[in-house]
Amino acid sequence: MRDVAGDDAITSRYVWEVIVSIIRSYGYEEIGLPLLESTELFSRGVGQATDIVEKEMYSFEDRNGKSLSLRPEGTAGCVRACIEKGLIFNQTQRLWYEGPMFRYERPQRGRYRQFQQIGGEIFGVPGPAADAELIQMASSMWLQFGIEHDVSLEINTIGSSAARASYRAALVEYLEPYKAELDGDSQRRLETNPLRILDSKSSKTQHILEAAPTIEEYLDDEAREHFEGLESLLNEMELPYIINPRLVRGLDYYTHTVFEWVTDSIGAQSTICAGGRYDGLVEKLGGRTTPAAGFAIGMDRVVLACEAAQSKMGEKIQYSSVDVYCTVLETRFMGWMLKVAQRLRTDMPGLRVRVDTGGGKLGNQLKRADESGARWALIVGEDEVDENCITVKWLRTDRGQSSVSVDSLVAILEGSRA
Repeated sequence: MRDVAGDDAITSRYVWEVIVSIIRSYGYEEIGLPLLESTELFSRGVGQATDIVEKEMYSFEDRNGKSLSLRPEGTAGCVRACIEKGLIFNQTQRLWYEGPMFRYERPQRGRYRQFQQIGGEIFGVPGPAADAELIQMASSMWLQFGIEHDVSLEINTIGSSAARASYRAALVEYLEPYKAELDGDSQRRLETNPLRILDSKSSKTQHILEAAPTIEEYLDDEAREHFEGLESLLNEMELPYIINPRLVRGLDYYTHTVFEWVTDSIGAQSTICAGGRYDGLVEKLGGRTTPAAGFAIGMDRVVLACEAAQSKMGEKIQYSSVDVYCTVLETRFMGWMLKVAQRLRTDMPGLRVRVDTGGGKLGNQLKRADESGARWALIVGEDEVDENCITVKWLRTDRGQSSVSVDSLVAILEGSRA
């Protein structure tokens, strides 16, 4: 778990704002979810035999002896909330949420025990169009960040629950004779969650898997039609993709489509966005049968991918947290400047205005203004107060500075911001 401050915090907030603005542009509505849930929710929803539930959750008993867990992912909690609030009964919903998730993993670059995610979920839409929309939405984010050439889309289908059960039995039968040769994690998963062996990073295990049966051999007609429909939509949208028959995702609730956006620019933790369809989860958690699909974006990893892309071009990410920086020649003019600053915030919603309350020489204040990344510095002294005007200094262009009336200040800033 880590603190995020300074430039890291500014970059993270910028990434958050872009992702959220794009999700909202698709008509998704926000839902707030608690950090703590019943442990049973995750053992039922995510899967008792998954790595998350077996060894990665932060769980404890409350004062009444009930087992609670810090949320390791968001989908199960979102489904639980939708069922309790009646949001998905005979309804179509598009929802998003954000915040910290918690997993007891071995920390490394791009993998933290507390990590930020933004998730999107679609309920009540059974066809591949919902899957395609989620993928398209993520693609538009990478385009906005300028990392579209640094990421690639991998897709697969794991079919229906029945098809997956048949495939699971065939895979176990194939792997049993090789059990002693598998890596430690795969040996354990052979008994509990054999599909996850397909994700093994062991080269020896992957070599054994080369002749293993594939899920495609066990798909029914419905699953094939769904996946072909997704491929057709992606082709029509001209979104390139790779079919990865080893992609299964690590959570038990997935059915049919699974996908990951991956990059090789941030080290070992290559997945920056992942998701798929989970048509049986709502029913498993007590609701009525409801088709559903969703994804989760790893905020920390997207930030790393953006920084890597900028570094490759010889640039440094600079996202300012300030638009206007206000300075005063003498502290006796501070009240007047505070009033002007508040007027700007009121008349220009969203404008970020900082007043230098530290005082000191004008040169030092202007240095701080430049370091803040602000586009404009406002300077106030006795002449400005007497004439009800203000000196505007352009910090990011060669326009210099000029004195303008307070009443025209908003128009001046609006004009030069456009």
